[in-house]
Amino acid sequence: MTSADTSIAAACRSVLETSDPLAKVKTARAVVRAWRRGDLAHVFDMAMPDRPARPAEPELLPPNRMPKRGKGGSERGRIALIHALAHIEFVAIDLAFDLAGRFGDRFPRRFVDDWLSVGADEAMHFALLDRRLRTLGSRYGAMPAHDGLWEAAEATARDPLARLAVVPMVLEARGLDVTPATIDRFVAAGDQGTARILERILADEVRHVAHGAAWFRIACESSGIAPESHWREMVRRYFRGALKPPFNDSAREAAGLPREYYAPLA
Repeated sequence: MTSADTSIAAACRSVLETSDPLAKVKTARAVVRAWRRGDLAHVFDMAMPDRPARPAEPELLPPNRMPKRGKGGSERGRIALIHALAHIEFVAIDLAFDLAGRFGDRFPRRFVDDWLSVGADEAMHFALLDRRLRTLGSRYGAMPAHDGLWEAAEATARDPLARLAVVPMVLEARGLDVTPATIDRFVAAGDQGTARILERILADEVRHVAHGAAWFRIACESSGIAPESHWREMVRRYFRGALKPPFNDSAREAAGLPREYYAPLA
């Protein structure tokens, strides 16, 4: 990852093709450092894989076959919740690098800057949660996980506006809604360590949603499309499920996603 002959597309693909979780974190960080040093060419000469490489564990199940986690009151329940959050962050590494490598040629160079910075954040979030699991006597892969996040990526693999609409502006925005209550749950259980990690993740996710909303708006306006109505069209077409309250309106507003976007779909 140190040669200017290496393209950003090849570098992003290398992250997606790394299955081992810790190796994926290291590869992601190395790619971001190389990009920031100017060691990677802003060239898109390689397609992204349809699916990223995955470790043997966790076992991936359909969402409707996932075991119930409970409310996180018991230690086992909290470990199951941390494992689910770690899996989200693990898949989010691939989502960020896929977004940069798959669609970067359709946007200015700053698009790659933004999504690689998101990828670096997701790698850090996963590493923090994985370390927390080990501190609590477990590990990433010890429990099953679901593959719903990557299914959203597959559904939007050919349309950058659909990808931006669904991944950062629906799935990550949902994190803004539910994470404050999750933090409160860990605080109530006396687990300040996990609560602090989730506070860090929440602050970063506001920025991630903001990147998605900003690039969606830029792309719509450059094509003469009304962003709010087109976002709703993309969500109806590509997102399986409903947008359910309660919404963290203040965090969404801070991320450039005001109620005018999502209230008509709720």
